Amino acid sequence: MLKFFTSGESHGEALVAFLSGVPAGVQIDLEFVNRELWRRQQGYGRGGRMRIERDTARILSGVRHGKTIASPIAVLLENRDWKNWQEQLPVETGDTSKHKRVASPRPGHADLAGALKYNFPEARYVLERASARESAARVAIGALAKLLLRELGIEILSHVVAVGKANVEREIAWAEIQASCGKDEVLLNCADPGIEPKMKEEVDKVLRTGDSVGGVFEVVAHNVPPGLGTYVQWDERLDAQLAAAVMSLQAVKAVEIGAGVAAAYAPGSAVHDEIGYTASSGFTQFSRTKNNAGGIEGGVSNGQEIRVRGYLKPISTLRRPLASVDFATREPVKAAYERSDVCVVPAAGVAGEAMMALTLARCALEKFGGDSMTETRRNFEGYLEQLKKY
Repeated sequence: MLKFFTSGESHGEALVAFLSGVPAGVQIDLEFVNRELWRRQQGYGRGGRMRIERDTARILSGVRHGKTIASPIAVLLENRDWKNWQEQLPVETGDTSKHKRVASPRPGHADLAGALKYNFPEARYVLERASARESAARVAIGALAKLLLRELGIEILSHVVAVGKANVEREIAWAEIQASCGKDEVLLNCADPGIEPKMKEEVDKVLRTGDSVGGVFEVVAHNVPPGLGTYVQWDERLDAQLAAAVMSLQAVKAVEIGAGVAAAYAPGSAVHDEIGYTASSGFTQFSRTKNNAGGIEGGVSNGQEIRVRGYLKPISTLRRPLASVDFATREPVKAAYERSDVCVVPAAGVAGEAMMALTLARCALEKFGGDSMTETRRNFEGYLEQLKKY
């Protein structure tokens, strides 16, 4: 069973991620891992924190001579901003007068709910862990999951579908997504060059007004064989697992698989993907002309591209803050402000890739097993032969 968890706070000394269950013999490309971290930090509308941090992964365990050794993998990401917070957030007892309170909760953030839950007098410690800074740790281990899936021929990328009112209204092909993600300069990772300038205008608008803007990203898994996930138990359905994985990302408020939203308003004859049987180079001779199902039917991958969209609310921290209440006095005030982004949709897409990779890698290992990558590939290739003969 592939398992992972993260630890660390936004302004703490470091983020740490742990990943266990990876078979021995997976080739680890640290340059690839660091590029994934770089991709997460890009995008028009990012804040000052991205000018401070230059995320690089330091693998502490589980990898030797460039390959996994089947023991748990620990990855460390140092926070460069820690030097500015050591006195405010010491591990041991420090000078409490230097503690930087979050005096009033920000609407839309975890501040008030977290303070109530843990009985904190203010929201500093809530902010520190609830922050999307944590997603960097997930991107690091998600990159390792991507490298595992790559050995099975599976690739995962994302692109931005909407920012504010600027929206891509056509399906973007895999080759277009590859081209967009391969750029050395990232604006908004929109694969439609005619729409990206309109997305930039949406960001510029909120920059001028002190507001923030959300949007939609789509994560696509390419070359996934049929048979991952199952319908036999509710929590083993692949669509349920992917929905939970993407929904767990900070600021994601809705998840869509395939044409899920539009399908709710359309007749069945226009929604369900008709099946044919023709000679093809796919996993089987069965084919479909559409992919409204988003690559999953009945909780099981069907051999088409898996397409999952995350709907991202605007960032909760506003330079023009909303009404709130002071934690100490209970008097009306404006919400606290901390340095923040105004648009993070491209970065959220990269984090969405990581969550999809971790989910699909777990499902693949559950199906194909193997203590070493050699054994996993052998089982995988045997299954592919089974599909071809079906």
